[in-house]
Amino acid sequence: MENLYHPVKIGNVELKGNLFLAPVAGYSDAAFRSVCIENGACFTYTEMVSAEALVRKNLKTEILMRRACNEKSYSVQIFGGEPEIMEEAAHIVLEKTHCEVIDINCGCPVPKIIKTGAGSALTRDPDRLFKVAEAVVKAAGGRPEDGGIPVTVKIRSGWESKQMTWREAATAALEAGVSAITIHPRTRAQGYEGHSDWNIMKELVELVKDWETREGKGRHIPVFGSGDLFKPEDARLMLAQTGADAVMFARGAMGNPFIFRDATDLLTKGSYEPVPPEERVRTGFAELERLVAETSEQHACLEMRKRFAAYSKGISGGAALRARIVHAATVADYKDIFANFINLG
Repeated sequence: MENLYHPVKIGNVELKGNLFLAPVAGYSDAAFRSVCIENGACFTYTEMVSAEALVRKNLKTEILMRRACNEKSYSVQIFGGEPEIMEEAAHIVLEKTHCEVIDINCGCPVPKIIKTGAGSALTRDPDRLFKVAEAVVKAAGGRPEDGGIPVTVKIRSGWESKQMTWREAATAALEAGVSAITIHPRTRAQGYEGHSDWNIMKELVELVKDWETREGKGRHIPVFGSGDLFKPEDARLMLAQTGADAVMFARGAMGNPFIFRDATDLLTKGSYEPVPPEERVRTGFAELERLVAETSEQHACLEMRKRFAAYSKGISGGAALRARIVHAATVADYKDIFANFINLG
């Protein structure tokens, strides 16, 4: 069988493997990205950052873009519907972060994002998508072969079942000079419900190949897949069925950074061993410690409630633990909750 785990290039950025952490709003902060990297994530994305907020010099927005302590390369994802604002925001991103890749969100289905002409509204409007992508590519110094920083896009399959525009959106992105395309093959109307259509992903892989052949420039534009990746076997199936160059774990990685390690073992060895409860808890505390350092103890402890609830799965007496976790407000609270399960040192 073809080796499904392999290196990937995004423009001039070389990655050791093809298991990525997707941009997840409210989750993929630097602390979480760092533990995903420790567990085998080959590339990571920040949660989406508002171009408007960047241009207005919003400090909270700048915090979202910080590089994690162990990130050798990462992508900052920005969203916006105005080419001029997106261009200015891209300049700010590169000035503030020196990130290796800029990603454009053309898939978010949230109404407040769509109303601004951003997110899924761009998948529905290929002409505007082209102008936005072209502006960001320009801000990034042009295409990688001309010395620029790689720019990528993430799209959806369309607005609704009767308005499937992924072909036009992908073609617009390619013409604008992007270095990779990620597709979440659900429509905006689906949100995160129902099933993602991996057949569309396979068709996108073929569309990009045909475009590359016609252009004849000798550069490969990788396609990344997202949607319904909740366990290692899902990643193996998506790679095998669609021909995608890489997969992006989103909800499947929430509270479970170990999915990268498990998927790597499955793809390279054919099997994997579940992570023991003690290691799950230790990883949770590593994330908590880093989040406290990045923000504050109060913010970190509130944020880690949902994450520790996920880390506690598989631990004996987990339900009782979770009943206490939802009230934790300090690091000491968490240490007390898990004192009987692990020696934290």
